[in-house]
Amino acid sequence: MTWTSFHSRGEILRDVIAVADQRRDGLLPTDVDGVAETFGDDLALLGALQLRWHTRLAGRIERELMRQPMDLEDAVVAAWHAAADELPGVLAIVDHHRAQPADAAMADAMEKSVAKERILLAMMAGRASAPDASAVRVGAAIESRARATYRPVRVPTSRRSPQSGLLDRLKAALAAA
Repeated sequence: MTWTSFHSRGEILRDVIAVADQRRDGLLPTDVDGVAETFGDDLALLGALQLRWHTRLAGRIERELMRQPMDLEDAVVAAWHAAADELPGVLAIVDHHRAQPADAAMADAMEKSVAKERILLAMMAGRASAPDASAVRVGAAIESRARATYRPVRVPTSRRSPQSGLLDRLKAALAAA
């Protein structure tokens, strides 16, 4: 993969996430320009979105643990809430495809990703020391607690377009000054 194609893939993924966050219907936004050419099939797109969710969750957990290191499980739950607030459309897609995978390959991929996420939750909460079936069970309980206590942030009435990123906002701020 060349730098140009990697950069293009990142831009398309950001557009997909923006559309998913806007729709929040749990369906893969395969109608976004460039998705078919860049990702090839639904499983590849879902994998990229799953990776984005997992990465965001792991980063949020690290930040929460730095902020409140005494109650690890509460920090992990707060991090799950923050990641869900930041990627609501991605979470909806992941949840939808966990519950209703399109085929056996997708079911297998989702089963593995769920197990890895639950192991992460359990280990970071200090409730497991090895990535095993016990950690998956403990992580499932932590995930259930996070879901049960989650209160989504209100959806803003006007969302910025997928193309207006940090650079565009900085340019606008400089132009206004």
